Amino acid sequence: MLQDLLQESYDAMRHNRRRTALTMLGMAWGIATVVMLLAYGDGFGRACANIFANFGTKLFIIVPGRSSMQAGGEKAGAQIRFTLDDVDLLTSNIPQITHITPNVNKDSIVQYDARSFTMSVNGEYSNTFLIRALTLGQGRFFNAEDQMQRARVAVIGSETREKLFSGRNPLGEHIRIGGISFQVVGVLAAKMQAGDDNINRVIYVPFTTMSDIKDTHYLDSIWFNYETNDYERIEQSVRYIMAAQHKFNPTDRRALFVFNLMQQVHQFEIITLGLKILLALIGTLTLGIGGVGLMNIMLVSVTQRTREIGVEKALGARRRHIFLQFLAEALTITFIGGLLGIILAYVVAFSVGRLTLYSAMAKHAEAGDIRLMINPVTLVVAVLILTAVGLISGMVPAIRASRLDPIEALRYE
Repeated sequence: MLQDLLQESYDAMRHNRRRTALTMLGMAWGIATVVMLLAYGDGFGRACANIFANFGTKLFIIVPGRSSMQAGGEKAGAQIRFTLDDVDLLTSNIPQITHITPNVNKDSIVQYDARSFTMSVNGEYSNTFLIRALTLGQGRFFNAEDQMQRARVAVIGSETREKLFSGRNPLGEHIRIGGISFQVVGVLAAKMQAGDDNINRVIYVPFTTMSDIKDTHYLDSIWFNYETNDYERIEQSVRYIMAAQHKFNPTDRRALFVFNLMQQVHQFEIITLGLKILLALIGTLTLGIGGVGLMNIMLVSVTQRTREIGVEKALGARRRHIFLQFLAEALTITFIGGLLGIILAYVVAFSVGRLTLYSAMAKHAEAGDIRLMINPVTLVVAVLILTAVGLISGMVPAIRASRLDPIEALRYE
């Protein structure tokens, strides 16, 4: 019976407390290593996801180039130029597009009182707030009404606020962009910024108002997000639609530059999966060392209890009874050690906190750092590995004990 097996296991472990404690410690350290390595892999994956989410994941950026192949009666070397007609063309032919905006940008001199800086100004639709995954720190973003009225309103980045206003409240204040007055209606929260990237210095104004600063007939780029997972088909559709419109070869990569963020996300997902498998393998090998220790201790126990095994067999115990007796003892040590190891892993995970990753290369990038994440899937995988190691380590001594000859076992000194 299970109760008898557990009682025998407890009596055997109590009889050799020091040896049992050391064996449990080895198993606990092994399972704690497995859990922490898997948690590190999950944390790395979450950090990568946060980095991409900072810019928007399901996002396409289309930039015109210059053709390098002859097609449609046009010679190679023709300059490709986008207009608002291209925005309407993509919207009507690709139903998966959720939001789309033209983009016209210009580096302009921005002034407030006596302060003057050269900053990037973007003229876009109001839905760029969703496309670019922007977050407001103060105020509001310009809306469709501002777009229709050609309102001279601006939403500034966090660094723009620091440089122009030095801690003052910028809402309602007027700044001059290229000599034209704009009212500040919103301030964006800081985004991850790597190297010389000026993502937090950008100023957003309505697309219609941008024409006061720069000619908006020709677009610098087109941005849109989408709702399907088949990003490769969308990219192919974009290339064929734009190729037909502008008479270039759809396979001409220099005529049309398509930046597909989900393609990079997918590549990092593959890297993260490979890392998790590697870390799980390393953790399994570490736990395997603890399993070897358990196997050796159980083999020693079989040797020391040879006469006891002989007496049990003489009294009618069968092979399976002896086998289950020693296997139960090994599994009991394994799972108690495993429970202690999981507790240790949680303690370490909460103690370590955040491990520097992307914040070493970028500003405002704490979300891109690694945190040890112990989720239910990690625990299930760790328990399965622990069970496999415990079974393998316990079966060898148990099989050896069950196969002992009762007469030879009774003669053993």
